[in-house]
Amino acid sequence: MDGKQRLAEQIVNYSLAVKSGEKVLIQYSDCDNDFLECIQKEVFKVKAFPFFKNVNRALQRNQMMFGNEELFQAMVENDRQMYESADCVVLIGGANNIYEYAQVSADQKTKYDKIYTQQIHFDIRIKKRWVLLRYPTPSFAQLSNMGTKEFEKYFFDVCGLDYGKMDKASHKLKEYMEKTDKVRIVTPGTNLEFSIKGLPAIICSGQCNLPDGEVYTAPVKESINGEITFNVPAMNGGFKFENIWLKFENGKVVDFSCNNNAEFEKLLDLDEGSRYVGEFALGINPYVTKSMNDILFDEKMCGSLHMALGCSYDDCDNTNKSVLHWDLILNQTKEFGGGEIWFDGVKIRENGAFIVPELVDLNPENLL
Repeated sequence: MDGKQRLAEQIVNYSLAVKSGEKVLIQYSDCDNDFLECIQKEVFKVKAFPFFKNVNRALQRNQMMFGNEELFQAMVENDRQMYESADCVVLIGGANNIYEYAQVSADQKTKYDKIYTQQIHFDIRIKKRWVLLRYPTPSFAQLSNMGTKEFEKYFFDVCGLDYGKMDKASHKLKEYMEKTDKVRIVTPGTNLEFSIKGLPAIICSGQCNLPDGEVYTAPVKESINGEITFNVPAMNGGFKFENIWLKFENGKVVDFSCNNNAEFEKLLDLDEGSRYVGEFALGINPYVTKSMNDILFDEKMCGSLHMALGCSYDDCDNTNKSVLHWDLILNQTKEFGGGEIWFDGVKIRENGAFIVPELVDLNPENLL
């Protein structure tokens, strides 16, 4: 069985667990027909109904650049029934040009997100059963500094990990996080403290994202104090942000620096919630060992952690709401400078490796 067929089976039977008679919406961009047909056939096998929505990125860019609030609301009304009627959604975010949206102004993107993204994604789509994945385009391979064929093989390997094994091992981390109050993160350029008391920990093991591999919670909204430096590049709106340093006081970003302060400040000022954090997570995927310049991969890096500026998830609601949910990543492996994570005064991870006995099953050598 080739990688495309194996991944299609995993999406339909494991990630979404599609049932007979369900409507499956497959939204895609820059994805080849062979893979789409593999998913279609798998949906048919379980006697469900596949529907397709093609997102042309060049046309979508133009809508975002030249559209107004009236157009964006009309797009919502046009798409609402399609998403509301679906039982589950497959989101395939291929990109022949990762910088396709670079010319969209921050003001236009904000208008679009506040109308279309909020009503379709946050109010409808994210409340369905869904799975999100990229597709191994030549552009994606270039970002990863790999040849196209080499990257395609890697992509299907990392997405085809034994997620059942990961899920079982992740329950110990979930239990550990849910009994923790104080978290401390220490790394060169980082000394940050916050509380996660009373908030649930959620295991991500192939159900919603491919590739997957994280356990997330959220900080108590106003508990974060100190500074943190994110050493993995972060894309947003066609811009590549690097060496992001943030200073927090009582949960709020009060100072910052990066390679593009002007564009970064626009994101911080989107709304009241965009300077607060809605997610804290630990990455555990053993196949993802370096930055691929793509958030779906990078946030899963074993030995990493990430924090999301903006909205918290419904299943781990720390009350912060925003049109923004932007994951920023800190890799703490030795190759990236090392670092420590402490839970209630106990060092649980050092230089990217778990060191307490309850959690060592999540280290790469035990998941491969």
